[in-house]
Amino acid sequence: MITAIVRFKLPHGTTHDDIKAVYENSVPRYQGVPGLVRKYYLYGDDQTGGGVYLWTDRATAERFYSEAWRNLIKQRFGNAPDIQFYDSPVIVDNSGK
Repeated sequence: MITAIVRFKLPHGTTHDDIKAVYENSVPRYQGVPGLVRKYYLYGDDQTGGGVYLWTDRATAERFYSEAWRNLIKQRFGNAPDIQFYDSPVIVDNSGK
């Protein structure tokens, strides 16, 4: 498994409610994406937005983060995303308890 952490600076003054509405609107674009296991949307106190993605493999993740996708993020939020990849050799999932 591969974890990708995507971060981008949000426009000044973006509130939690503002970004939640934007994120909720984008959910259908991520549902059913081949190789995407899970996505967590992020909103930081420092006006940083982004997501934590769990992928089946790195090649699939890299294909997803195409130039078109990066440009969409830049157009939508005013800043290009920073993407970091991590191998996730072990995962603990307590959600079934």
